[in-house]
Amino acid sequence: MAFPANRLRRLRRTETLRALVRETRLTPESLVYPLFICPGTGIRKEVRSMPGVFNLSVDEAVKEVRETRKLGVLSVILFGLPEKKDEVATGAWAEDGIVQKAARAIKSEVRDMVVMGDVCLCEYMSHGHCGIVKAGPQSLGAAAAAPPATTEFEIVNDASLELLARTSVSLARAGVDIIAPSDMMDGRVGAIRGALDQAGFENTPILSYAAKFASGFYGPFREAADSAPQFGDRRSYQMDPANLREAMLEIELDIEEGADMIMVKPAMPYLDVIAAARDRFDLPLAAYQVSGEYAMIEAAARNQWIDRERVMMESLLCIRRAGASIILTYYAKEAAKLLA
Repeated sequence: MAFPANRLRRLRRTETLRALVRETRLTPESLVYPLFICPGTGIRKEVRSMPGVFNLSVDEAVKEVRETRKLGVLSVILFGLPEKKDEVATGAWAEDGIVQKAARAIKSEVRDMVVMGDVCLCEYMSHGHCGIVKAGPQSLGAAAAAPPATTEFEIVNDASLELLARTSVSLARAGVDIIAPSDMMDGRVGAIRGALDQAGFENTPILSYAAKFASGFYGPFREAADSAPQFGDRRSYQMDPANLREAMLEIELDIEEGADMIMVKPAMPYLDVIAAARDRFDLPLAAYQVSGEYAMIEAAARNQWIDRERVMMESLLCIRRAGASIILTYYAKEAAKLLA
């Protein structure tokens, strides 16, 4: 039947009616709070391009996790800023690495918090790339302070897998509950799964950044994590933003290699990818509302161009509506407060 018998506005008339028929819902349990861990004690340094986001020493991170857990957010993901960097990402897989220290401290203080460990090498490499770099006739070592003489360089895929696997096992030993590889090397999920199983961590799940695009939205993160490449860019290993079908293939291959959960990154510019992945795959699906998405909302709100809280919650709702059941977001704490 048509108007006037059908009036869809009848169910929009009050907030209680709208809540009754709401199709998509956000919950604090579905949010993951990213934390940047740095050396030192008592450090809480705001990231210039991400107001409200901080580099935290381990002790401050524990305080942050306590507060986060009280708000109903059950998961955090850890990124590390090591004291030193080198050409083999030692800080990523060292037993006393910064993320390993943070994971042990968090799990000893907030036992039921789910701790995810981002597995990538860029924060720990002297050159800032996500794998071992070969340029010209020789590899770039820790002494490489300038771009290579040639613009041609190669990320050595298979050798990088060994470091990623070693990092994953080290994080699992430190108490990390979920391993989250974000490097986009081919075969990394299989290599990590095999290493975890061999080390006795067959029950540790893998959340794969399966469709991670070479995006311009990562800029503020690279400031927060001190992970900008010293030369070139990451387009030879992260995905072309133009390719949706390739994203489905990336996800399919990671699932075949043993991924337990999959992720699309960034989130809002790639809602179509999230929706396509949800339609095609039955694994838990995550999306990362990345630093550039956060920074744009913050900048517009500070100029009073938008209603900050409304846009914050609308952006998260849109990601959830597209099909992501897990959302990594710097707004996790604030969103949880509003949802309460």
